[in-house]
Amino acid sequence: MDPSNNSSSIKPLYRGTQVVWYLLYLIEVLLAFRFVLKLMGANANAGFTNFVYDFSHPLVAPFLNVFSVSSSENKIFEWPTLLAIFVYWVIAYTIIKLIMMGQPVTTEEAKEKLDQQDK
Repeated sequence: MDPSNNSSSIKPLYRGTQVVWYLLYLIEVLLAFRFVLKLMGANANAGFTNFVYDFSHPLVAPFLNVFSVSSSENKIFEWPTLLAIFVYWVIAYTIIKLIMMGQPVTTEEAKEKLDQQDK
């Protein structure tokens, strides 16, 4: 296998994984802020809090009716946000695995991996 050809086909895979991890990082940080702000009973009318809630709502919306939220006074333990954090991580991890399937392998490497799968 030509090493220069191998290098040129791996660079896009590497960049693809970087993009997926970066997007996951942004989503996870936003959701973590939402979770902590709700848990601490942050003022929803404050600019930063409002910004976090507005931008994170579409990410949490599919999970809002899965679990109920636990609340005490104005502090909210938002289970759906934790579920969203987990689900988005699983999705990103799955995408990374799919991208890595595009990595070129030699016949020897493929045979070795197939042999390992049979065990």
